[in-house]
Amino acid sequence: MTQPPPGPPLSPYAQSPGVPPFPPAGDDGGPGGPTLFNGATGHGVMGRKGIRHPWEMPLLWVGVGLTILAYTAWWILIISTVVLRFTEGEATVASLWQYVGILPFFIQLAVILPLAPILIWWGRAMMYARLRTSAVRMSPTQFPEGYRMVVEAAQQFGLRKVPDAYVVMGNGVINAFAAGHGFRRFVTVHSDLFEVGGATRDPEALRFVIGHEVGHLAAGHVSYFRMVFTTVIRMIPILGPGFSRAQEYSADNYGYSFTPTGAPGVMGLLSGGKYLGADVNVNELADRAATDPSLFVHWANATSSHPVTTWRAHALRDRSTPGSLWIRPSGALYTSPLPPGHVWSSRYPTPSAALAMLAAADAHRPAGYGGQFGRFSGIDYSSRPSARAVQTAAPLLSGRTGYTIAPGPYRDDARGPLVPAAQNPFGPPPGGQGPQMPS
Repeated sequence: MTQPPPGPPLSPYAQSPGVPPFPPAGDDGGPGGPTLFNGATGHGVMGRKGIRHPWEMPLLWVGVGLTILAYTAWWILIISTVVLRFTEGEATVASLWQYVGILPFFIQLAVILPLAPILIWWGRAMMYARLRTSAVRMSPTQFPEGYRMVVEAAQQFGLRKVPDAYVVMGNGVINAFAAGHGFRRFVTVHSDLFEVGGATRDPEALRFVIGHEVGHLAAGHVSYFRMVFTTVIRMIPILGPGFSRAQEYSADNYGYSFTPTGAPGVMGLLSGGKYLGADVNVNELADRAATDPSLFVHWANATSSHPVTTWRAHALRDRSTPGSLWIRPSGALYTSPLPPGHVWSSRYPTPSAALAMLAAADAHRPAGYGGQFGRFSGIDYSSRPSARAVQTAAPLLSGRTGYTIAPGPYRDDARGPLVPAAQNPFGPPPGGQGPQMPS
């Protein structure tokens, strides 16, 4: 075991001998620390309005209004209970609560509302404590590549302070999240997701994910008071998940603003996993959002806290319009040789027809695009096309539709392109067939 140097022990916060001096934290003339009145970023309490999904703020104000009404009703109920107890007797109080108990939701509110501020505060404190005691903290010396992404995202988004960042054991789960406690903010990345950021894998995808999570912080999504004042809407079916999806689309806008070239990789990662994601054709994935109008697809989206993956891929590919929150998006770039899932089974191919399609695809598949069983660290794939080229290639056996996507660049809120034009990250290199160039 390495022995400590002779002499008095150094403080754990002291600078090591021989290390060049660095400026003390918070002494760089920045915008100052966050308070109750200035927000997490230098853009003020409301943050950057132009980057939010158009449904986020309306649903937020609905949630705040519902919570205020619920707390008002709760106080009226409590005061009425006390007054009636002394003026009318227990029978009248029992009758009042019998009416309240007609709907179990009202009973839930009566119990949850007074406890919500305490439970939310306690839960956030315990989450932060568990990370501080069990996770690996990113720093200039530990996972510095990931920490640099966090710092650069914080700088670009105008955060007053760099958030803590942790890596936790993922156990095969691809996930990342952002949260806070007090004025402290932190992002957490599961190890199975973090390892995708290696130079031989897809560092742009990890960079997009970190931009997405830091975007949650910059947008104020994890604010304590925001959590408290959206307690009621989060309990309401359809509205609660819809509010959550709007926030996720806003965070995607931040991620895209930070690293647009990582968007295809993230969609491959979220749909195919950390190995197979490199072989996912994201154009096929996004086109299915527009070609499957099933009621049950809409219901699956309406009850989800995150946009369903096909709709999300479509929103990241076509940045000229905000992500679809309620109704499926329109516009498929390519026709598919297979029927969409909502049609009658009579349209599905027979085994012989499917084998014929496989043979045709094999005959037209470019060199290096076969063997789609994922990509792994430590293996040389230099003889094959890049993962991004595979993810954004024109699907085989598919005709090009008349649907076009402006090449961008786009406004941060995805409500139209900016000029001058630039290459769409979902398209192949200039000169090839891509979203902006119908064949």
